[in-house]
Amino acid sequence: MKPRLTALALALMLGCLTVQAGAADAGGSPKYSLREHYTKYEFRIPMRDGVRLFTAVYVPKDAGKTYPFLIQRTPYSAGVQSGGELHYGVDFYPEHIGPSQDFENSGYIFVKQDVRGRYMSEGKWVEMTPHLAPNRAKGQGNESEDMHDTVEWLLKNVANNNGKVGILGTSYPGFYTSASIIDSHPAIKAASPQAPVTDLFMNDDSYHGGAFMLAANFDFYSAFVEAENPTPLPKTWDRFDYGTADGYEFFLKHLTLNNILGTMSAKQRALLQPTIEHSTYDDFWKTRNIAPHLKNIKAAVLTVGGWYDAEDLQGPLTTYSSIKRNNPGIYNGLVMGPWSHGAWGRADGKTLGYIKFDAKTGEQFRSNILYPFFEQHLKGVANKNVSEVYAFETGSNVWRNYAAWPPKQTQARTLFLGPNGTLSWKQPAAGEAYDEYVADPRKPVPFTAYPAQGAPKEYMVGDQRFASSRPDVLTYRSEVLEEDITLAGPVKPKLFVSTTGTDADWVVKLIDVYPAEYPGGSDDEERGPDVPKPTLTMAGYQQLVRGDPLRGKFRNSFEKPEPFTPGKVEAVNYAMSDVNHTFRRGHRIMVQIQSSWFPLVDLNPQTFVDIPKAKPEDFQKATQRVYHAPAMYSGVEVQVLPGLR
Repeated sequence: MKPRLTALALALMLGCLTVQAGAADAGGSPKYSLREHYTKYEFRIPMRDGVRLFTAVYVPKDAGKTYPFLIQRTPYSAGVQSGGELHYGVDFYPEHIGPSQDFENSGYIFVKQDVRGRYMSEGKWVEMTPHLAPNRAKGQGNESEDMHDTVEWLLKNVANNNGKVGILGTSYPGFYTSASIIDSHPAIKAASPQAPVTDLFMNDDSYHGGAFMLAANFDFYSAFVEAENPTPLPKTWDRFDYGTADGYEFFLKHLTLNNILGTMSAKQRALLQPTIEHSTYDDFWKTRNIAPHLKNIKAAVLTVGGWYDAEDLQGPLTTYSSIKRNNPGIYNGLVMGPWSHGAWGRADGKTLGYIKFDAKTGEQFRSNILYPFFEQHLKGVANKNVSEVYAFETGSNVWRNYAAWPPKQTQARTLFLGPNGTLSWKQPAAGEAYDEYVADPRKPVPFTAYPAQGAPKEYMVGDQRFASSRPDVLTYRSEVLEEDITLAGPVKPKLFVSTTGTDADWVVKLIDVYPAEYPGGSDDEERGPDVPKPTLTMAGYQQLVRGDPLRGKFRNSFEKPEPFTPGKVEAVNYAMSDVNHTFRRGHRIMVQIQSSWFPLVDLNPQTFVDIPKAKPEDFQKATQRVYHAPAMYSGVEVQVLPGLR
């Protein structure tokens, strides 16, 4: 929901369903023209309360057969980007409107709608519209009802439809896809929520482990603002002026959340401030959690996510499991690939940062999974590639099919932290009882080794060697692996800790350490006569596989925070998002533990205060200890797939 506003992110949010290459092919074939094959219409569709929703409809010009609808509902505009600006009007066409060229060639009635209260639609917009809101204000709606009324109108008023409807959307439109199939209209036969925002507080866009995801949310909300509607504005999104290329420098200079909010205009703060002020899992968040309401779904569902989605990795997993639990008997599929946020819809998926996946995974998904799914359920075309779970296994770089997620054959095992930075499947022998470090919130551990604004997508696989050398990061590594180890499922730190403060964050990172000899790097082939720039070698690369924080005050409850007693040893257990990764023979497994991850995560003052109200004097150094003594064994529980498959 809250991508960094790069050109690609803007294209995803403000452009068509999926951005595709529009150039002529290598053979010199003429450039595809959507205008040649489709006629565009614009409607204002009435809802049951009289509010009208702006809807753009692209109908195939070949009227010799009937077509299903494929609908996207969005808060990011149903308009068209042209000349660097947003435009409405039937004369403006995007280069492409379908998720891939296959869809446009096959023929669908493509529909894109401004959701209630956004851009050219009437009504009152509510972020993450609560499904149950008994006291709706005038103009507020319900997404399931709005979808029902939209479908009913389209079936009656758009010619040459075959009576079947599909829905899809990525990120925030993924939420609208999920919300639209609750108590769904019988014509809705297939839906694909992709990176769907699901439960903002629970490891979703806003909070991870009770810690606020500062960099990404600040970057998003400084540009995503409310406007009086209906309006075709803003034509462009304005980026926040940090005054520096280094977000670390910007946020540390202002230190407190109150000071950080003070750098924004009132309009920029309007949507962000409530998410900061509601710092526990209260009714503000609970009413916005769509997962418990995913019931009475009759459509086939294919939920899509990315293992390296910096914005919303957890949403697809929560959505898939909730639909499965509440809707027995329907097809409920899950796709998890090696992708950043939304990359499955626009990129070839061969690489992310320095990490290679040995195949065009994005193209494989669009051609072999997504397109056959909709063709099957909306046109009755046989699909030979049906599985409940399509999971890309990183590390080994292969697609796996499973009957459920997590795979039922996994076995829980614990990687134990030991003395002298050791990591083993065996509990450590007697020795030093703990490791310790001093955490200083005024000198926090960065989350990247380079200056950045927002949350760069690369950090999810970033090299952690810069952090290994810091004295405020504990590093544990296994012996060189003698065989492949495949993890599939959740990662659960189980720590015994103490602090000299009254609150502390515990950030755990699971890392794949490459061998001392490994091919590849960032060597620049074109060098001038001057001294060449340093090159990054993949030998010894410490690839982040998964990382997440737990704000210590929430170790027992996300609703009722509790302080630490200084010096008292306490258990800290939590769940990070799932992985599907093979640590190859010759690699090592590494675990890092630290108490800041800045500015990805906001600063914990390390004193027990309501952090949105913290003052500069509340930010104090603290000595943190992680124990690995008998009866206090710390480790990370993982789910291991047995043997070679």
